[in-house]
Amino acid sequence: MNKIIFISFCSLFVNMTNLSAQNNKNMKNKNPLICDPTIGSCEVPTQKHLHNHSVDKNQKLAKPITVIYYTDPICSSCWAIEAQLRKMKLEYGDFIQIEYHMGGLLPDWSYNSGGISKPSDVAHHWDEVSVYYDMPIDGEVWLTDPLESSYPPSIAWKAAQIQDEDKAILFLRKLREFVFLDKKNITKWEHISQAASLVGLDTTKLKQDYEQTAKQLFEKDLQLGRELGVRGFPTLIFKNEHQQTVTVYGSKPYQDYINAIHDLMPAVQHKSYNYDWEFLFGQFESLTVKEFAMLSGVERNQAIQQLNELTTKGYLVEKTIKNGSIWYKK
Repeated sequence: MNKIIFISFCSLFVNMTNLSAQNNKNMKNKNPLICDPTIGSCEVPTQKHLHNHSVDKNQKLAKPITVIYYTDPICSSCWAIEAQLRKMKLEYGDFIQIEYHMGGLLPDWSYNSGGISKPSDVAHHWDEVSVYYDMPIDGEVWLTDPLESSYPPSIAWKAAQIQDEDKAILFLRKLREFVFLDKKNITKWEHISQAASLVGLDTTKLKQDYEQTAKQLFEKDLQLGRELGVRGFPTLIFKNEHQQTVTVYGSKPYQDYINAIHDLMPAVQHKSYNYDWEFLFGQFESLTVKEFAMLSGVERNQAIQQLNELTTKGYLVEKTIKNGSIWYKK
């Protein structure tokens, strides 16, 4: 694959003007929307991330390591690390707790920068990153029913979080499948409500919280992101009980995230889990080829063969789009 300079949509932290003067100086000669896909995000020049930040010293962590995960429902680079996150939960779930925060990727279309100035500019970009990240994405939603902002689904996710943290994570996955695979405009309440219903959320309460409390919670996420210096998505800040942190910025190989855990907790050992397909589909409702290969510990071609065999035997159902497939247990 020829090296391509992508106009990365997931790597913009929308409140760039609130960064420090030093960061502004660093950005002077680099448009933060222009990225090399090999770094998985738009990287602003900075020092190696290993730092402390202001936290409540009296806060008691339920697990030794907290992962502050900044994401956005329409972030394609975040969709790209679903496999890494799922494997990390299976192997290190006893030691880490992941705190999801919304970053507000797209406030609106009032800017014109780096080659992306209108929704149609995103369509081709999504098709390209789908191939690069080996995750199914159809960019045609930006041509047929484009999103005006990522704020509505982000606020809806904060409303879901009020109800149930675990269901909120399932809700986020469903929203992503809707927009990346089904070409649904997830700013529309009909799609938000449908995704919520499918994961067992109370849609009436969701609507109430969406219109009230969730907006303030979303603003708090944005403020915390500014305080932590989040510049793009995905950003994962690993924090141990001594308030030491290691930040992994962008879509990275699985080992990079594990290295962050071991940097903060050297003696930690990963937990073994069942690689069998039934166990994996029992843990996760849907899996792509990349996810199944990583979680089952097999090569991609072997993963495809096994998924196809299970589909032929009637155990799985395959949904195919122009840039890949996703499987569900029947």
